[in-house]
Amino acid sequence: MLILASESPRRKELIRKITNDFIVIPSNVDESILHIAPHDLPAELSKLKAYSIFAKYPNDSVLACDTVVILDGKLMGKPKNKKEAFEMLTSLSGKKHVVISGYTFVSAQKEITRIVRTYVYFNKLTPELINSYIESGSPMDKAGAYGIQDKDFNLVNHIEGDLDNVIGLPVEDIRKHVFN
Repeated sequence: MLILASESPRRKELIRKITNDFIVIPSNVDESILHIAPHDLPAELSKLKAYSIFAKYPNDSVLACDTVVILDGKLMGKPKNKKEAFEMLTSLSGKKHVVISGYTFVSAQKEITRIVRTYVYFNKLTPELINSYIESGSPMDKAGAYGIQDKDFNLVNHIEGDLDNVIGLPVEDIRKHVFN
């Protein structure tokens, strides 16, 4: 059985592009224990998550993923409040940033950890648009304070890379390297 070590609703939707034969068991690891460079964080966190579940279920396969948003070398987590969401979105306005996902797949036969990068180019955002988006509630549970799938707000100009990666799970890379 495949175990998805994530409680993210977006990851649950995305894994269904590959398989419907999975269960969800969140890892609940303490993500604050790693003090490493932002670019290295997703792969290391995905390993921690995957192996914490695999230790309990060694006869199953485990897939874990972690996604970060990085602007000018600085990690942009989930906003703690509306003010922080406004600051994040203002800093992203008109700029390019990188979304990095690290994923780890582990089973008795296979161990894989990979990272996938997607570059996201934001439109120039007005304060009114930012406030309207924040009031929708959507940015509050997302790294970087935005969801690329929120098309009504026209935040993103274009991307270079995998759209699913920005949403939270690099489906094509996983399909190619895990489910081939």
